[in-house]
Amino acid sequence: MANAYLQGVEISASQFLDIFHHYDHDGNGYIEGKELQNFIRELQQARKQAGLELTDKMKAFVEKYEQNADGKIGIIELVQILPTEENFLLFFRQQLKSCAEFMEAWRNYDADHSGYIEADELRNFLKDLLQRAKKPYDEKKLEEYTLTTLKIFDSNKDGKLCLSEMARLLPDQENFLLKFQGVKMARKEFNKIFELYDQDRNGYMDENELDALLKDLCEKNNKVLEVSKIPTYKSAIMALSDGGKLYRTELALVLCAEEM
Repeated sequence: MANAYLQGVEISASQFLDIFHHYDHDGNGYIEGKELQNFIRELQQARKQAGLELTDKMKAFVEKYEQNADGKIGIIELVQILPTEENFLLFFRQQLKSCAEFMEAWRNYDADHSGYIEADELRNFLKDLLQRAKKPYDEKKLEEYTLTTLKIFDSNKDGKLCLSEMARLLPDQENFLLKFQGVKMARKEFNKIFELYDQDRNGYMDENELDALLKDLCEKNNKVLEVSKIPTYKSAIMALSDGGKLYRTELALVLCAEEM
């Protein structure tokens, strides 16, 4: 089936998902090693069978990875190679140009403040992005985008997206949450840290208290976090706040490894 899709002049959102899952055999969210070599070989064969030349992006991709046994690509890299219908994933990523914008959008669309975006919330999120860009769509297409996005990013298959799953829409260089995966802590430790840096005991952190926490985290985890990026980390995390008040549940989305 995947081979037939690769022969298409244009690939739909759902077909793109089938292709990705076909080659991501171990389900780790990447096409890598032998998976990637198989994809390159079958992409070349499929285009030849369909009487289609490789596009310039495909040629550059093959040249880069064909002899690279350690190569690895994710969803966003794949969508830039394949002639995906309307490049729907790239479009959604382009609407969120920074991590701070993404965090602010997350806060707006996690309507019940559950720490997750569920299918109906995701649908509203994608609908508003389409309307903001004045991009035509119908209800059937919106439903396909919603279900496909959920299937792509819902890594633990619980039918909803947590912050780190949804953040895969961002380019790696913008996705500071990838770095914070390495410094997340257990709930007990997180609560202790929150109470320590909430110096006035008012139940939330302001910018100054968050700044102090981030400086100490960077010092303790200097192989993962960068002191020079503290303003970026801070502005993105504060985008989750309620008018400058960063409550425990919001900060937990970034720093706690367990559900609160």
